[in-house]
Amino acid sequence: MFLGDMMADLHLWSWKAIDKQGALKQGVMLINGQSTLAMQLAEHQLLLVSARKHRRISLFHASMPDKIECIKQIAVLLKAGITLTDALALIADQHPKPEWSALLQNIKNQVTKGVPFAEALQSWPRLFPPLFVALIHTGELTGKLAECCQHLALQQEQLYQLQKKVHKALRYPLFILLIASLVTVGMLGLVLPEFAKIYQSFNAPLPALTQTVITGAEWLTEWALSGGVLLVLLGGIMMLLRRHRPGWQIREQRLLLALPLIAPLWRGQILSQIFTILALTQQAGIPLLQGLSAASTSLSQRLWRQQLEHVQHEIAVGTPFWQALGASICFTPLCRQLIRIGEESGSLDLMLKRLADWHTQHAEERAENLTAQLEPLMIVVIGVIVGVLVMAMYLPIFHLGDAIG
Repeated sequence: MFLGDMMADLHLWSWKAIDKQGALKQGVMLINGQSTLAMQLAEHQLLLVSARKHRRISLFHASMPDKIECIKQIAVLLKAGITLTDALALIADQHPKPEWSALLQNIKNQVTKGVPFAEALQSWPRLFPPLFVALIHTGELTGKLAECCQHLALQQEQLYQLQKKVHKALRYPLFILLIASLVTVGMLGLVLPEFAKIYQSFNAPLPALTQTVITGAEWLTEWALSGGVLLVLLGGIMMLLRRHRPGWQIREQRLLLALPLIAPLWRGQILSQIFTILALTQQAGIPLLQGLSAASTSLSQRLWRQQLEHVQHEIAVGTPFWQALGASICFTPLCRQLIRIGEESGSLDLMLKRLADWHTQHAEERAENLTAQLEPLMIVVIGVIVGVLVMAMYLPIFHLGDAIG
């Protein structure tokens, strides 16, 4: 029984032990109990002295940069002529994070016992998705494990950088809107009521703009608590619907595909990810249906997974790839056209690579353009909000002479 099969019960342990010469050794290990830890160390002729449990492995979530760096290091060491077990041991010994050091040591132990590298990674599905396992398995079968690891690391790095750019482009306007909302609420709820008291002391009629803003501030103050509770309830209901109602997520994602500025950027990012994975799997010799399955499992969007599963079904019954894409609302005419050319000319992998590069380039350009377009727009919006509030507060001051007289 492999330790990876007991993933739900594993903990990270730091241990100290004595070897046959009496020298003190220490390290980390993923194990399901102190007794098992002692047995594992005894197999290596080490006597356990002390052990400390850190945390459950279910709390261990590796970031994408960690996984990319790990695969990249494995590729470099394999190309240098180092064996896989030695490469894993070397990376484990030098890794700064104890979780990764223990994980790589665990995988190395499995590989040493004769378990294929892909099968050892498959024991950790939360860390290594099916795409990793499929490409590593292909590399082991073809004897090109170093090349497959290098392609995988490069592909994942490109997708990660693209996702960061897209998230940055979408996060910026939301942050600006949040700041504008906080400024507005602060001025309406804190500053304007003080001005309203001063105006009321003169017992004079207020300008229409000022009266409208004061009425809005009074309404905000009166309903702030109820409105906040209502927003929290609505947010909770939305989260429950998204989690337990798959149809709700699909409707949301269909709506995103119809938004004028967001849809092209969002579609481009996902199409780049899909075609990058398909191109990589085709170049590695993985069948198209298996590549589509790997692309589907790499997506978190339920609508896109549903569309890819439909495409898989159509191909399985004999429909050409480009025709199967025609029934989907997610893929563009350019996708169908280039894939048709690739299928008819026998260069599908090349066309998939071109589609991946095209969508990656255009998604990056759209992300940069979106930021450039929204920045002045957000400045104008904030300026209008602050300008209206300042005018509403100071406009009555110009009439104070008449009110006093």
